[in-house]
Amino acid sequence: MKILFLAPHPFLRPRGTPIAERAVLAALAAEGHEVDVLTYAEGDDPGIPGCRIHRIRALPGTRDIRPGFSLKKLVCDAVMLPRFLALARRGRYDLVHAVEESAFMALLGRWLLGVPYIYDMDSGLAEQMTERFRWLRPVAPALEAFERRALRGSVGVLAVCKDLETRARREAPAAVVGCVEDVSLLGDAPPPAVAPLASGDGPLALYVGNLEPYQGVDLLLEAFALAAPQVPEARLAVVGGPPEVAAALARRSAARGLGDRVHVTGPRPIAELGSLLAQATVLVSPRISGSNTPMKLYSYMDSGRPVLATRLATHTQVLDDETALLVEPEPAAFAEGLVRLLGDTVLRTRLAANARALARREHTPEAARRKLLRFYAEVEARLRPVVEEVREHEYPSARRG
Repeated sequence: MKILFLAPHPFLRPRGTPIAERAVLAALAAEGHEVDVLTYAEGDDPGIPGCRIHRIRALPGTRDIRPGFSLKKLVCDAVMLPRFLALARRGRYDLVHAVEESAFMALLGRWLLGVPYIYDMDSGLAEQMTERFRWLRPVAPALEAFERRALRGSVGVLAVCKDLETRARREAPAAVVGCVEDVSLLGDAPPPAVAPLASGDGPLALYVGNLEPYQGVDLLLEAFALAAPQVPEARLAVVGGPPEVAAALARRSAARGLGDRVHVTGPRPIAELGSLLAQATVLVSPRISGSNTPMKLYSYMDSGRPVLATRLATHTQVLDDETALLVEPEPAAFAEGLVRLLGDTVLRTRLAANARALARREHTPEAARRKLLRFYAEVEARLRPVVEEVREHEYPSARRG
């Protein structure tokens, strides 16, 4: 098929959604599909044979776009929409693959041009928007209605986790629905050696990921402050986030009197991830909201280190009490879990082994590729009569031979 892939964010950047998109594009291109990608001005060339990258023009004030809904993204999406319609009008695409909010563009394209689309659902958009901007909460029902319309207008919904898959099946019963979870980024090659994340020989709790409020990093700081007197040698390292956000987090840590026990490094290359995780005694995911599973969780599971996470659907749709220590999303509960896990070698060993076995069994790149291609085969089978009718109408002489 000829596919127009909409990526409404900087692509490629070393963070969850763009990394997952690169894997999807590589699988589709390897399968013989012809793929054009429309994305923001900012980003690196993914270097995928068979994919052509189209970028919107760079706009003042729209650099360094962070994950999640933002005014910068709204501006870029407004520029992306007419570019999408122009490409779709002249490109003779069989299908649009629309990631996140670009599903609304794809819905408009279907109404105007008749091009079917897949909704690549990485999160609940209405939920994400109202959590980021509280002033939008009065219009939450309208936002949820728009999201349902985008789901129901699609020929297929590709969810990134079980919770979103369940929602898609409920809201879009006529669509093909598939679920392709993220995978570990560790790979099989030995990771490069890196400098220690923190000084000293005590146990190390490690967080890796962006520093957006929904990730619960402030909860983590408060929990570590509560746990620190009970585990005097323990240290905490926080890796990720833009430098200015990481610096602000370091200042908040210092204000809590945590001194040199908390180390905030800012962003690190993904190639170093395996080496960073290997330094940890415990890996933490203190997320406080959201329904999609954080991509880092799959690398956590694959690392051979135990995981401490909040008992929310974002985690429990992948983890259970046999693969992680799950606690309530409150500082006191998280502190108690941290003290327990740091002090119990047997528990750490059991949870780490169980999590790694699950990751190696269910969440490998090959498993994700199989799920993706099975989903696309179902979509293609549903579209085949329509595609063949259109091509017969547009290229009658070619069909007659």
